[in-house]
Amino acid sequence: MLKINGQRLWASLMAMAEIGATARGGSCRLALSDEDQAGRELFAHWCREAGLTLSVDPIGNLFARRPGSDPDAAPVMMGSHLDTQPEGGRFDGVYGVLAGLEVLRRLNDLGIQTRKPLEVAVWTNEEGARFTPAMFGSAVFTGVMTLASALAVRDAAGISVAEALERTGYAGSRPLGGQVDAYFEAHIEQGPILEDNAKSIGVVSGGQAIRWLDVQVQGMAAHAGTTPMPLRQDALYGAGQMILAVEQLAADFAPQGLTTVGELSIAKSSRNTIPGVVDFTVDLRHHQDAQIAAMEQQVQERLQAIAAQRGLKVSINRHWVSPATPFDADCVAAVQQAVDALGYAQQSIVSGAGHDAILLARYCPTAMVFIPCVGGLSHNEAEDVLPEDVCQGADVLLNAVLARAGQVA
Repeated sequence: MLKINGQRLWASLMAMAEIGATARGGSCRLALSDEDQAGRELFAHWCREAGLTLSVDPIGNLFARRPGSDPDAAPVMMGSHLDTQPEGGRFDGVYGVLAGLEVLRRLNDLGIQTRKPLEVAVWTNEEGARFTPAMFGSAVFTGVMTLASALAVRDAAGISVAEALERTGYAGSRPLGGQVDAYFEAHIEQGPILEDNAKSIGVVSGGQAIRWLDVQVQGMAAHAGTTPMPLRQDALYGAGQMILAVEQLAADFAPQGLTTVGELSIAKSSRNTIPGVVDFTVDLRHHQDAQIAAMEQQVQERLQAIAAQRGLKVSINRHWVSPATPFDADCVAAVQQAVDALGYAQQSIVSGAGHDAILLARYCPTAMVFIPCVGGLSHNEAEDVLPEDVCQGADVLLNAVLARAGQVA
């Protein structure tokens, strides 16, 4: 079985981490920012050194291509993203991009030609930290979201995606979509399961269902010193009770049900004013579509009951839905066979996070390779991985992709 150049891959990861480096050892490369542009340009430089051809589509997805012996064959694609959270880590997303690049570099080293072309994709705005929704680069590529709607999205400063693409030079002309033979994505797990089980590789069987809800609680703003407690319609106290109910909901759907309130805001807040309007977000996750539907229904019922009890109004709207997604059996088998042949400690796992691969899985045969992250920590400047795990994950990616693409004798 073939193995990648681990020192080169690690050096590339560390070089990319310098772009947008944060004070506490993480990375900040928000989508289509100056830092994201610089990261893309470094990746493009490495690709040109490796003899790869580059193209960019109208939503800014960047593709590096290594030709195959069959010019008519659809490419086997690898990839992930280079954008990060505002205080993100050095490996989330970037590992999948640079592991894919290392696969192509290693094939160059060994003089191996594949029958099918190989491509590495850098997907635009996977994180959704600057522009929402997340993963709209791969969503537009796969036709889940229209190009026009994505280009119209604006960040908190009012800058549109179209404006950011033009400014950074990533409003490309490559046709959207196109045939893809298969897609493989390597990624850190972003959770503690592999580390807790002392496994180096996660063979990912699919992604769990995700639903994002926007909640607005409406009460009555009033003076904090003159309004008796029994007469108040306090939107924040009501929201607090609702948030506790959302947390308690997870216990009813344990162990696979997960609930998170990640954002909360008080409209026109003042120290001595009873909050009149509060907005917060709810993130629901479960392995099964039927169960996450039941979770959403329970959110509706429980929050409406609390609102009625407190004399409040609550509106609950879906922001984004990602159904449970099984990965392709043949692609998963290719990953499994590579792991078995290499002899690495591994287990089957379901992805708890959203990934571009989840969208690609509805477009073409797809699989993922997970490696552990230290302490299960991600979306944090302290995110870390072990170099040995980095190498083993890329070894698996190399052999799985080569099996799919076919080696020319």
